Amino acid sequence: MSAASVLNALIARGQMLATAESCTGGMIAAALTDVAGSSAGFDRGFVTYSNAAKIEMLGVSSATLDHHGAVSEEVAVEMAKGARARSKAQISIAVTGIAGPGGSEHKPEGRVCFALATDAGTRAETVDFGAIGRAEVRRATVDHALGMVLAALLPS
Repeated sequence: MSAASVLNALIARGQMLATAESCTGGMIAAALTDVAGSSAGFDRGFVTYSNAAKIEMLGVSSATLDHHGAVSEEVAVEMAKGARARSKAQISIAVTGIAGPGGSEHKPEGRVCFALATDAGTRAETVDFGAIGRAEVRRATVDHALGMVLAALLPS
């Protein structure tokens, strides 16, 4: 997925994007800001790797973290809503996952939870990329997140 395509769609609609990233550590924001003129469609990025950062910067509930764990659609939704509420953006994308190595039976390596927040509401999904390696999981996460944003911006 092309960051330039996402930015062109945002700019064409007069909208701004905010990102809330855990497992990607700012890679989505970096992909977007690698494009000249990105400030016309990208407002800001939150890198909230620790649970404390998710709580302090995005307003994620400690109860949600305790009950569902950081790698959950529930946390991703709260991250996306928090990023949107704490920015000038009309759309936000959040990612939280296990890039690896590691994982568990219930939350395997390569599992990433995504959430997209817009005026129309918030939707979440989980993708299991598998144990393809840390760098590949992170790259796949960036591509999938940009695809979600672009799909939300394009007419159905």
